[in-house]
Amino acid sequence: MSDIPVGSPRVDTSKRTWLIASGCAGAVGGVATAIPFVSTFEPSEKAKAAGAPVEVDIGALKVGEKMTVEWRGKPVWILKRTPAQIAELPKLDGQLADPESKRHQDELTPKYALNEHRSIKPDVLVVVGICTHLGCSPTDRFQAGPQPSLPNDWEGGFLCPCHGSTFDLAGRVFKNKPAPDNLPVPPHMYLSDTRLLIGEDKKA
Repeated sequence: MSDIPVGSPRVDTSKRTWLIASGCAGAVGGVATAIPFVSTFEPSEKAKAAGAPVEVDIGALKVGEKMTVEWRGKPVWILKRTPAQIAELPKLDGQLADPESKRHQDELTPKYALNEHRSIKPDVLVVVGICTHLGCSPTDRFQAGPQPSLPNDWEGGFLCPCHGSTFDLAGRVFKNKPAPDNLPVPPHMYLSDTRLLIGEDKKA
């Protein structure tokens, strides 16, 4: 005798099993499709690195030393100038193409760096280490005095080996050189006395 009550609809167990199986497969497929679709809204790691600010600890940077960090694929120099180097900067104005950094201020020099030392703190220079002529990277020539490819009254700075452009220790270009502009000062601000944020200057 059958256990199914009289008048109840008969259940096709084989059809029910197929419906459950296909429903589960569809749910799994839907999740698998949704994950890649949602992930496309998030920026890639490469994209984040391309524009993300860079935090730098300069606590160990000694007077007269320079360190280099990367921001947006560019070298950023952080130089801790000596008191003598800072004092020498105003004396060079007559030799420089743009001593007051008036050219292309929006691109090259933020308002807080529109001063003789082109920096927030007089002793700490922060510039992008790329020559404004053809994009070469200048070399350090901090020692004063006569040197190859430099004038006899050289007071220290940077020399671009590609075409001979020279920059002082504020990143300002000397007159009659191929480079048309001073080295760019990137957006930056101090998070503390020893921590810099390169790429953002909201609090500066």
